[in-house]
Amino acid sequence: MSPAGPSNPTGLSAAPHLGAKSRPVERVIKIVLVASALISVGITFGIIAALIKPVLDFFAEVPLGDFFALEGRYAVIPLVVGTLMVTVIALVVAVPLGLGAAMYLSEYASQRARKVLKPVVELLAGVPSVVYGFFALSFVTPTLLQKILNIPVGFTSVLAAGLVLGVMIIPTIASLAEDAFSAVPQAMRQGSLAMGANRMQTTLRVVFPAALSGVAAAVVLGMSRAIGETMIVALAAGAQKRLSANPLEGMQTMTGFMAQTAGGESPVGSTAYNNLFAVGMLLFAITLVLNLASISIVRRFRQAY
Repeated sequence: MSPAGPSNPTGLSAAPHLGAKSRPVERVIKIVLVASALISVGITFGIIAALIKPVLDFFAEVPLGDFFALEGRYAVIPLVVGTLMVTVIALVVAVPLGLGAAMYLSEYASQRARKVLKPVVELLAGVPSVVYGFFALSFVTPTLLQKILNIPVGFTSVLAAGLVLGVMIIPTIASLAEDAFSAVPQAMRQGSLAMGANRMQTTLRVVFPAALSGVAAAVVLGMSRAIGETMIVALAAGAQKRLSANPLEGMQTMTGFMAQTAGGESPVGSTAYNNLFAVGMLLFAITLVLNLASISIVRRFRQAY
């Protein structure tokens, strides 16, 4: 008969004791993570603090109505319209292609094809934006639009900038949307197929609605990326501030204006120089609103599995 040992009514072996060495490591990791979050927040507030004084100096000399005007030296509405037109064209290109690529990689591609194609798609994100800008000037405008499609566009145009910008943000939308599709449980697909639906019906009516929050976040993030892009629009969209509804004409965007103003032509501290910070603050506010909208959409449509 074995000697009686300590009673264990659960019949389970005791959990291994965590050594004292693991606790300091966990505390260090937690401190590093908290510090990273605080640094990110601090940088954001630092950017706002750097913008406040020049913006206040600018509006001390320029009335608010002259800034939010349709025309004039300091009018920002033509820049906002140019930015929105380029962004809309980019989304028309990137959203269908990005979501299509994401659906194929998640629902139809084999494991081997996915390992090859997804890095190739994401490789587009690593191409410098200045290369995209010269690509728009050297191929998209003279060859694709003028010769092949016979569209009467100028040397710079909103259409060319929007098309190339759309190609640039395809990886952002495709990668994030593919992750959202892949997160949908396989049981939902199997249930749909068991009910008689084919793969396309399952993708569009089951997988896509279930991943809607992630898809919406991908589109909004791509939109924010397009609005904040500088080199493509500075090279391909044009450097003339004008208010027009014709995408075949060149128009200056907010980031293009900022790049031109920061080139050194305006003296530091002048009204024209402070105008740069006023436009930057407005761009920051637009991006912030888009991010808040993205968070709201994700929280509203998020589904737990």
